[in-house]
Amino acid sequence: MSDHGGPALPVCALTIAGSDSGGGAGIQADLKTFAAHGVHGLSAIAALTAQNTRGVTAVHVPDIGFLRAQIDACFDDFRIGAVKLGMLANAKVIHAVADAIETHRPAQLVVDPVMVATSGAKLLEDEALDALRTRLLPLATVLTPNIPEAELLCGIRIVDAAGAEAAFDALRQFGARAVLLKGGHLDEGTRVVDRYRDTTDRVEFAHDRLDLKAHGTGCTLASAIAANLCLGLAMRSAVERAIGYVEAALRHGYRPGHGGLIVLDHLGAAAGAD
Repeated sequence: MSDHGGPALPVCALTIAGSDSGGGAGIQADLKTFAAHGVHGLSAIAALTAQNTRGVTAVHVPDIGFLRAQIDACFDDFRIGAVKLGMLANAKVIHAVADAIETHRPAQLVVDPVMVATSGAKLLEDEALDALRTRLLPLATVLTPNIPEAELLCGIRIVDAAGAEAAFDALRQFGARAVLLKGGHLDEGTRVVDRYRDTTDRVEFAHDRLDLKAHGTGCTLASAIAANLCLGLAMRSAVERAIGYVEAALRHGYRPGHGGLIVLDHLGAAAGAD
């Protein structure tokens, strides 16, 4: 409710993630996704990257105190319905974010464990992995790893559908209430299978594999889940609609740079929504 006796404030979504100077992923993709869903977007920048459609050339991690100040400023003024976490580059950042989440206790926490870039480059420092497992995953409402990220988290290889199923046991042990294991990196023929599990539901979402190499899909998917949760959807429905949104944004995708990566078209996806 408003602190000034006026109408209730709109529910907002907060992204705590890295900035992508190329505009296709990270904070930029998150805010586009929130806007496309009609949700006011807030941001706390945990890392700055120099990157384009050809790759990442530099990463800068801002002062931890300034990161916390950004997060506190958002919670101090806005009605936050969901928080989405993306690229958190080191253990200090992860601990700072976990401290803030434990202080403010948002109703929904979507954790996209950004550890491997589309290029295959490892983005998360080795010493941060344990902090991610022990501090943030137990707080997660939903965890959204891709196959390489799930392998790093669990310490196992996932090479087929049976391996993906087995990974859920390990992933759920970290404490997240729900897990969406993205299947884009797993060869299952002409279809991509995203597998969702929570305490009651076991669902597979299958869709056609598109013949393109895209940028920002994981950021967009997690942000779309957060936006749908802000709109009042239950978790399974929020996940299903988010997957549909990403597929539509991919189908409308375009190539803004000289590199071969497709960037998602958020306006096109929003225009095609029901």
